[in-house]
Amino acid sequence: MRPAARFRKLESTVMNIFESKSKYVASQPLFGTAMRLVCLAIAGFALMPVAHGRDCSATSVGYTPINDLGSGRYNTWEGGLYPGGSNARPAGHESTGLALARSVEPLNANGNPDPNGEYVLLSIGMSNTNQEFQAFVGDANSDPQKDPNLVIVNGASGGATARDWANASSRVWTDAMEELSREGVTAEQVAVVWLKLANSASRDTVDQYRIDLENDVETVVGLLNSKFPNLKLAYFSSRIYAGYATSPLNPEPQAYESGFVVKWTIEKQLNGQFSNAPWLAWGPYLWADGLTPRSDGLIWECGDLREDDGTHPSDIGKQKVASILHDFFKTDSTAREWFLANPGTPPDTVAPMPPENLEVDP
Repeated sequence: MRPAARFRKLESTVMNIFESKSKYVASQPLFGTAMRLVCLAIAGFALMPVAHGRDCSATSVGYTPINDLGSGRYNTWEGGLYPGGSNARPAGHESTGLALARSVEPLNANGNPDPNGEYVLLSIGMSNTNQEFQAFVGDANSDPQKDPNLVIVNGASGGATARDWANASSRVWTDAMEELSREGVTAEQVAVVWLKLANSASRDTVDQYRIDLENDVETVVGLLNSKFPNLKLAYFSSRIYAGYATSPLNPEPQAYESGFVVKWTIEKQLNGQFSNAPWLAWGPYLWADGLTPRSDGLIWECGDLREDDGTHPSDIGKQKVASILHDFFKTDSTAREWFLANPGTPPDTVAPMPPENLEVDP
């Protein structure tokens, strides 16, 4: 129902209540005008969206970032971005990723090798992903070191949940394909994706949210090569800090625990699952505990989040993620192979080892 129609219906309902409850007052000459004003006020107030600001006092939730947790535990779950509490990719997985990254090449619209063709980095995710990646697109396209054959396309959509992406016939996939077309490329030219996925947490318990998100992310992974037949590499990020959020959309600890969903999905490929999927790995891990500095110094200030909800990034927050993402693609041992025109010798990108035996209560 359109907003105007909803307004008229609610106004009529309120008016009927007044009339049924007060027949004497309804007979008075001023009733019509006065009651209509009252009804307009009540109906207008009822249809106003609920405002959820940000809570700048929530500067920490007390969780340790997964990349600092090491072999310690959150709940019963071991830390580290990769197995064994490590932040480094296992050697075999690293070698496979390097080989695939070095095989990325320009393709024509049909997906066949063509030195005059192009290849695509595509984002997949929700509103935060869309906003952060859009800021990254501008930075990357102005970078003279970027490979000129690389086309960067923002396929993420506002309101596109992981559950939407897990539906092969969902409109989100159509929108992504249309975005590719607008940029003059095709699904057959997509070689790399960056995924940052989430669901709405407003109706679920924390445990159910995590379980559903894990199932949805795994389903998305299984769909990728059917959508993009020449896709080779998929980099994941999880949510940024959500402690300042006052909306139930995606608060803590759901934002923090989404990092474990990414970790477990990648580990399943390391253990032999998703053999028909692209190579899976962490992109930049973005979560930090508010103003408590991570081992690499990352923090999230209240001003990094939007004032109206504390969930979506502000312009400052968008640029912050964009810069982290840009740095990752230029320095990661696999990503620099396809992102840079002249990758050269990769720098040492092994993260420092986190402290041992750290225990964290959820």
